[in-house]
Amino acid sequence: MAEKKNILTEEGLAKLEDELQDLKVNKRKEVAAKIKEAREQGDLSENAEYDAAKDEQRDIEIRIEEIEKILKNAEVVSSQDVDANTISIGATVRIKDMSSKEEMEYRIVGSTEADILDNKISNESPVGMALIGAKVGDKIKVETPSGQVMQYKILELQ
Repeated sequence: MAEKKNILTEEGLAKLEDELQDLKVNKRKEVAAKIKEAREQGDLSENAEYDAAKDEQRDIEIRIEEIEKILKNAEVVSSQDVDANTISIGATVRIKDMSSKEEMEYRIVGSTEADILDNKISNESPVGMALIGAKVGDKIKVETPSGQVMQYKILELQ
């Protein structure tokens, strides 16, 4: 079975590459110094600093492996590939909830980059899937996991 492609924007790719570099160059050295310092304190069997440093080291290595796996299967969506008239990955869209009249702005990204707190929604989410391929002025219907149907009007595409 082929591995799932991780769709990333150019910004998302750069962010992951920067994080990987920081983990490998800076964080590894910091945690190695903590482990060395804790070892110098003597008995490791009751040394909380040593245990914490080893846990941190494990977490860093797991994250490095995770990022390398994402990058290995990355498919980068370039801003040049985006149609200015149609919503696609990398686009920022302003929509209006037709029932509450609330306006929202989202950036459509791959699932790896999705962060609702930063207004980034996945192309695989119900709203993201419904938005892909739509144009300004279109009305879309989205069925939520609870079965409720929401209707949105697309106001702006950047």
